[in-house]
Amino acid sequence: MKRPAASGGNDRNTRVERLRVSRAKDSEDKTRRALDAVDGLLRSGRRVTVTQVARDASVSTWFVYNQPQVHQAVQVGITAQRARGRQNSLVPEASQVSPAGLRTDLALAREEIKDLKQERDRLRNRVRLSLGAELEGLNRNNLIERVQQIEQRNAALEQALSEARSQIAALESKLREAEDDLTAARAGLRRAMRAVPSP
Repeated sequence: MKRPAASGGNDRNTRVERLRVSRAKDSEDKTRRALDAVDGLLRSGRRVTVTQVARDASVSTWFVYNQPQVHQAVQVGITAQRARGRQNSLVPEASQVSPAGLRTDLALAREEIKDLKQERDRLRNRVRLSLGAELEGLNRNNLIERVQQIEQRNAALEQALSEARSQIAALESKLREAEDDLTAARAGLRRAMRAVPSP
């Protein structure tokens, strides 16, 4: 015995709602872990960076950048560390920069760039798969109808183009006739002027 069509729709809606709730909970967990990671870095005195927060929280750097609450907490942490460093500093910042510190900053920046590139590649793949799924999900009849509409529009444009070309040819023919008439009139005028006796 077949199930009613409505039941399938309800099952699908239930699955979608369950998936939405699961994603929301996962996002909340990631947000909490990331905020805890920022607090931990600030308490320990370790440098607050997007990459370090992502590592400590086991989330992607993309998540840290694109979750407003987390990104703001990271920016506040970075600003607080800079301000604290300036307040506690007894010597100019330039003299505190060491080659080892610069190498560490460079290594962290390279690691962050690497993470961002990997995340970019993952997102590109997701978009490609999503677009493919959307195209597969389109109704075949809708695609056929769309193709027919395009073909009809193309035929109409070709007809309009043919008519425009015919009009251009007719106008060019009339223009040549008018130019011939003008040339003949000028020649006749010149002959008439020569035929008039001089006083």
